[in-house]
Amino acid sequence: MRIGELAERTGLSRDALRFYERAGLLAPHRLPNGYRDFPPEAVPWLRYVRTAQALGFSLAEIARTGAELSVAPDAAEQLSELFRQKIALIDARTAELAALRADLAERVGTGCPLAPS
Repeated sequence: MRIGELAERTGLSRDALRFYERAGLLAPHRLPNGYRDFPPEAVPWLRYVRTAQALGFSLAEIARTGAELSVAPDAAEQLSELFRQKIALIDARTAELAALRADLAERVGTGCPLAPS
């Protein structure tokens, strides 16, 4: 299918599809006239990409893990493990942010909030 049809089916703009292509997430076949020809599998793949982005995964993570998942014997379990890893990362970042907040709160009203504590 050509880029316009893929855009229509996925709700993504042509620019977004070209961006995903440059990022290595899409690899269309080129027709003799130079037009992109996307396989039907591109539609569910792009839905996966958008969902993964909404869940906090970077495009680099999506590209890397997408290849891993396509050859995994148990893709559902592998995906669950990726989610567990992302949750651990979020928990660590949340703890860092809580410590930063506490440090900032201690400095409020101290006269020189940028002095070393």
